[in-house]
Amino acid sequence: MDMQGSERIEAPVDVVWRALNDPEILRQSIPGCESLEKTSDTHMTAKVVLKVGPIKAKFEGAVELQNLNPPNSYTIAGEGKGGLAGFAKGGADVSLEADGPDATILTYVVKAEVGGKIAQLGSRLIDSTAKKLAGEFFSNFGAKVQEAPVAS
Repeated sequence: MDMQGSERIEAPVDVVWRALNDPEILRQSIPGCESLEKTSDTHMTAKVVLKVGPIKAKFEGAVELQNLNPPNSYTIAGEGKGGLAGFAKGGADVSLEADGPDATILTYVVKAEVGGKIAQLGSRLIDSTAKKLAGEFFSNFGAKVQEAPVAS
């Protein structure tokens, strides 16, 4: 599955960058995220409950930040296992560009693959669910970035 897009966030680039590296803001932004813990400057572990069509699964996984170019871009790569439901793995290239002094354009390119029972649901359902989840994430993330100052 491949997906790409961009979102305008009403905050300066440095604020958006700090939020993208803040586990609490990410936890609150990721749909179904029960926990997200930073284990090092570039590694996090997560527990996420997702429903894809008729299948509801709890995924446990690890995320690594790569190709760090603060405050402009990074690659986020991860893999999650959902028991009998299957697995998901992939990554996203994320880049930030100023849109005036008080806004940022966040652009993303996602490549992911799924296996197990979830993969049997078909690519159309998986793709539409992924787009819906991405929309929810960016809506949540934009709201969180705007409502509270991010710790440096």
